[in-house]
Amino acid sequence: MADQEESAPAAVGETEEPQTEPQEQAEGKAEAEQTDTEEPAQPAEAPAAEDGAETKAEAADGTEQQQEQPATEQPAETAAEQPAETAAAEETAAEQTAEPADTTTAEETPAEEPPAPEEEAKERKVQEPTPTPEPGQIPTAPTPSRENISMATVPTAEIHHVDPHAVSPVPLATSADATATVKFVLMPSGHVTTLACALSQNMLQLKDHFSVELRMPAELILITLNGKKIPDSTTLGELGVGPNATIQLEISSADPVNTPIKSIRPKPEYVMPDILTVRVPQDDGKLQDVVVEIERPTRRKPYLGGYRHKLSGVEYHHASAQTMGRTTSVSDVQKFCRDTQTVFQKNRVQQTTNHTSTQMTKVGCYVSNMQDKLLLPGQYQSAEEYHKIRLEAVIVLQAYFRRWQAKNIVQRLREDKARHLEWERQEEIRKKREKEQRIRKEFERRMNPKTKEDFDLLYAALEKWRQEELAFIDENYSGAERKARLCALLDQETQLISAIDRHKIDAAKENKEKSIQHFLDQAAGPKKWRAFDGKVTEMDTPYTQRARELRDIYNSINMKYLTQDERLDVLLTLKHTVKEHNCKLTQEIIELIDREADLLMRGVKDSNMEGLRKRISTLFLQYIKTPTFNAEAARLLKVPQDPMSLRKNIYFCPSCGNYKPSMEFPMSSNTRLVGKCRKCQKLDNDARQRQDFSIYRTMLKQLRRSEEAYGDESRIAFLLQEADLQYLVENVWNSQSILSAWDDLYDLVLVRWDKTEEWSPWNCILLTKEEASAHKVLDDLEEQYGPVFIHKAQHKHTLARNYFARLPGMAQYMREKLAASKQKGPSVMGHRMAQTTA
Repeated sequence: MADQEESAPAAVGETEEPQTEPQEQAEGKAEAEQTDTEEPAQPAEAPAAEDGAETKAEAADGTEQQQEQPATEQPAETAAEQPAETAAAEETAAEQTAEPADTTTAEETPAEEPPAPEEEAKERKVQEPTPTPEPGQIPTAPTPSRENISMATVPTAEIHHVDPHAVSPVPLATSADATATVKFVLMPSGHVTTLACALSQNMLQLKDHFSVELRMPAELILITLNGKKIPDSTTLGELGVGPNATIQLEISSADPVNTPIKSIRPKPEYVMPDILTVRVPQDDGKLQDVVVEIERPTRRKPYLGGYRHKLSGVEYHHASAQTMGRTTSVSDVQKFCRDTQTVFQKNRVQQTTNHTSTQMTKVGCYVSNMQDKLLLPGQYQSAEEYHKIRLEAVIVLQAYFRRWQAKNIVQRLREDKARHLEWERQEEIRKKREKEQRIRKEFERRMNPKTKEDFDLLYAALEKWRQEELAFIDENYSGAERKARLCALLDQETQLISAIDRHKIDAAKENKEKSIQHFLDQAAGPKKWRAFDGKVTEMDTPYTQRARELRDIYNSINMKYLTQDERLDVLLTLKHTVKEHNCKLTQEIIELIDREADLLMRGVKDSNMEGLRKRISTLFLQYIKTPTFNAEAARLLKVPQDPMSLRKNIYFCPSCGNYKPSMEFPMSSNTRLVGKCRKCQKLDNDARQRQDFSIYRTMLKQLRRSEEAYGDESRIAFLLQEADLQYLVENVWNSQSILSAWDDLYDLVLVRWDKTEEWSPWNCILLTKEEASAHKVLDDLEEQYGPVFIHKAQHKHTLARNYFARLPGMAQYMREKLAASKQKGPSVMGHRMAQTTA
């Protein structure tokens, strides 16, 4: 009789495999003892015992009884499942000893070492013993046990749409040996584990199994069904589960805070043991146990290729021997190797043999003369005739060669001409394009004036139109009709001036906002300096950080289309910022902030609070420009903080009656008195003369840029003003090029006459841009230009020297002043002078 067997839950996600395994897969650690009685091998169709399970059977008085069990069909879903191995199943699988398919015994005995308590708690399947046949009796295949049929699913990350409180239908009759599929839901992770369990298995055995799998005490595991706790003594059959049915149970922890339930990790891969016991059949039919020691390779076996079966598609790889290759010993003898550089040469004289023969007709030998040729002597040629012929041939060759050279020269000239014509065409197109762009830009400046230069252009165009209309009226009308036309012209001029003033007001608002933003950005910008390697280093100071914070607040309070909460948040930030200093200005800002907050809470429209918000913005800008609250504003204010510095370089303007610094008074080269300030001169020009100095301002910028490129400390070019350059161009050079008489001022530039000397009005020449580029390349002017042209240029230099007689003294004064500032170090005066010259 076999002992009473206790069935354990199957491993997580495992399936049954047939016992007909290949001999090479039947390796294990445990030693199997040969029994006295032989038992027939199980057929290939019978399911093998599950991995990790140990079978125990004892013989009773030499006879065994086989328990008949009804055969059950294995479900199709169980055969399709893939095994998901766990660590405990791998250890017990390595201890089994599998026998070849052709042996006559299939009984297994436990290993000599007793199993650990943890291994006893793992799931296992018990295989029923088979009866021992009598000698001469044909062994019969045992009926597969119902416990050998396993049903499991692989845990996946898919969402199982299963009602956790669903109850399986209760069958009419249950058997203790039948199995059922149990899905365990690990709470709260929701991980699903499927096991094939016997119906006679109780909850305590399941807890023992999951305590090993989850590595937590069995007392803390709770198994519930439909939200109700199941007692430990309750079996699956008592829950109403039928054979081959499915039920879902929840597993949770009694102490989820300290001992939560973790997901079951997959088992590691199988590792072959170091020693195997193999049972080998002998000649007499007995079995012998052979101990095989496994040698671990120290190197990776190379891939030697293989072949593939054409019909079945199975691939076979070539195996390599496990014997390690012989290593050569290193000799202790020191060896040297060097290639020689000697070349051996030998001189040998060789003479090749050349055999020739001549055969003539003679007695007994006939030689045909059909291929013979008759040679006649030619006319005698003397040396003079020969050289004459060679000379004629040389002349013919030279003629053809010179013709080829002439064709090449003509081709190159033709290409140069075509290239020059193409360049002229491109230059014409470029000039035309630049002129169109300039006209378009001037039109845009007239339509949308923004700067002072734009309004000067407008006033100049207005004066030009007025002069044309006035000349037309004087030419065509007289008497009362002329006076009426002049009155109408005056009304039109007044309307145009008012339109220009409206544009000036709009531009002033926009420019004011830009200047304020530029001031804030300069104050908030980091300190920058350039290192010796050309890299720019930036550094933030507490003052720049304070200025950046004030700039952000100013931009926030001037933002439009803010909600009520956002506006209140901005006002609160502004209030906390100005409360740091207690003065009349901050008190007034806080009072206006409280007033606007009260109006916002009352629901006043934004259009009605524009004046109030403008006052807050203006007062906060005044707060930012105060050096006491913003230290970075001190270096950007035009009015110095020291009152004593205002007493230096201050002059009186007789036109506006104000005292202003010297930088506000433009000084021409022949000025002897201070005169009017810049603002008064600008107002007088807009009202009377209406001259546009934009073209001369552009020419002066180009002149200063070119003088900076020479790097010889030229000073006179930086002392000239727009009016001085206008006199030099119009009165001295007649507003045209001295070479080509080109009169478009946008294409004319002033360059040095002698490039080795400093630029001055008596050392310059007015040329076009292309002519100036060619003039800079000349080294000797007397050789390139004729005496008439040189005399003409020197005459103009004399006129310029007489008019700008004070410039040399001013330049010398500038040099001495700059040398003194370099010796004493930098000063505010020198800094201002450098700004003026720049």
